[in-house]
Amino acid sequence: MIHFAASKAVGESVINPLKYYENNLITLINLLQEINNIKRNISFIFSSSCTVYGQADSLPIKEEDVIKKAESPYGNTKQVCEEIIIDTCKANDNLKAIILRYFNPIGAHPSSEIGELPIGKPQNLVPFITQTAVGKYDKLTIFGNDYTTEDGTCIRDYIHVVDLAKAHIKSLKRLIENKNISNYDIFNIGTGKGSSVLEVIQSFEKVSSQKLNYIIGPKRKGDITKAYADTTKANTILNWKTELSLDQAILSAWE
Repeated sequence: MIHFAASKAVGESVINPLKYYENNLITLINLLQEINNIKRNISFIFSSSCTVYGQADSLPIKEEDVIKKAESPYGNTKQVCEEIIIDTCKANDNLKAIILRYFNPIGAHPSSEIGELPIGKPQNLVPFITQTAVGKYDKLTIFGNDYTTEDGTCIRDYIHVVDLAKAHIKSLKRLIENKNISNYDIFNIGTGKGSSVLEVIQSFEKVSSQKLNYIIGPKRKGDITKAYADTTKANTILNWKTELSLDQAILSAWE
């Protein structure tokens, strides 16, 4: 079983926290209660997030790094969800789980038939870029340009969604083959490289040959300055690593 379902926007979670606590926590609890009623082995993969780390003390972020207070209700729900899953695994020998801490998935399937086109106003950078470029929005707002980074904008680890999907396949194979040492484990899923908001915009302008209209706005509550993964554990244990570049991910999103 792979559990992808959740509300997932940091900014929205700050504005509407109860939506996030109700949807992300209660639905997971209901699902695990049903799993507890199944008297056979269950392999369970959970979509977590790098937001569980808060603003990390050092980079790149390792799985064993201290989990600090989350900077947003969304991040807090992922922290609590992880705790719920681990506690349930400890109490139910039939449940084997892998928690994947996504960094920033972007891009689309190479067929261009499956991609990211959110209903309503996008809450994430890349779909806002593409929707601005096609004229759905007049301009893109960059939330702050005075962070302690080289160009003043936030840095994230952007991973192509196809690479992310392959990490799930590797994880499921590990669970099915009973290779987990414990009946739960946690892996960072990212590229190991950080890119700033401006670098993502520059990548888009390069691969699309489009000039993007953007402005600088105020910082957004809940955003952290920098986050990118140490992927050594996933590379070694899952035998997984990213293969696709930022430019390839941005181009697939545009296509």
